[in-house]
Amino acid sequence: MKLIQSNYRDRLGIVCLSLLLILIAFTSSMLVGQYPIPFTKAWGALWSTDPNSIDHVILTTIRLSRSLIACSVGAGLAVAGVLMQSLTRNPLASPAVFGVNSGAVFLIVLFTEFLGVGSLDNYIWIAFAGSALGGGLVYGLGCMGRDGLSPVRVVIAGAAISALFMAFTQGILIIGQEGLDSVLFWVAGSVSGHELSTVSPFLPYIYLGILAAILLSPHINVLLSGDDIATGLGQSIFLLKIVLSLLIVSLAGLCVSIAGNIGFIGLIVPHMARAIVGNNHQWLLPLSAIWGAILLLLADVLGRIILAPQVIPIGVMTALLGAPFFIFLARKGHRYG
Repeated sequence: MKLIQSNYRDRLGIVCLSLLLILIAFTSSMLVGQYPIPFTKAWGALWSTDPNSIDHVILTTIRLSRSLIACSVGAGLAVAGVLMQSLTRNPLASPAVFGVNSGAVFLIVLFTEFLGVGSLDNYIWIAFAGSALGGGLVYGLGCMGRDGLSPVRVVIAGAAISALFMAFTQGILIIGQEGLDSVLFWVAGSVSGHELSTVSPFLPYIYLGILAAILLSPHINVLLSGDDIATGLGQSIFLLKIVLSLLIVSLAGLCVSIAGNIGFIGLIVPHMARAIVGNNHQWLLPLSAIWGAILLLLADVLGRIILAPQVIPIGVMTALLGAPFFIFLARKGHRYG
């Protein structure tokens, strides 16, 4: 009993420390940029009513929306990665690796180039459809065979479908070169370019998806014991997998429609959190959401300062951080079975 209580206190302490870190990362994101704002002036400038205050304009029209998008998208992608790894029982699973992100980007670029998309509402639904298309193809190919869903087969299918969608995307960009600037955002990934009033109606849905995943965490823990055992314990395996798939598609689709193609967050964050709190999803999902937000906030901050005044796209920063970790996982994959 003491061990359980100690573990509970340790995990709770880690979560509280992580919440403090996200506050620090969010504050840094608000202050750092081509026009740095001192911490001592930021709070007053944020609530200033002076329309001529440059600090107030920068904080409210640029930095606040950028920080909120990074925080929300990072949390959403991390939780989607946890759900995908649990659903497929594959440690290399993530929305970016399994064709979910590339499918969403492909449809967004396709519709933008040839049909035109007027508002973020339309991007949301197009991204949903693309995420479902990519994830469905990979999941279907991974299930082909006598042994059912195979982690190795899913990885191969994910790599193939992602490469296929990215090739189609590049082909569309070559054909419609005059519209390259308008869709480059979706290919490179970025948390800038949106006004807060534009994205604020959609951000709560990301947190609703995260909350739904956390509420399902006891059922996910049972699912990890195996389909036969979970069925014997009264678990509706088919229904749970459908719900988890919808959550993955919804979270990934929302994140891609708002911030473009941002990879590796859904891959590396779940493993970082799992190394600390184990595979209990009641702790793993909240901690992954917090760490995903922290990582994307820090990636955005680093992208602003490394080559200042130039800004490195956040998708490039996450790739630089995540690619070595992905190679490490691939090399050590035999340890996961």
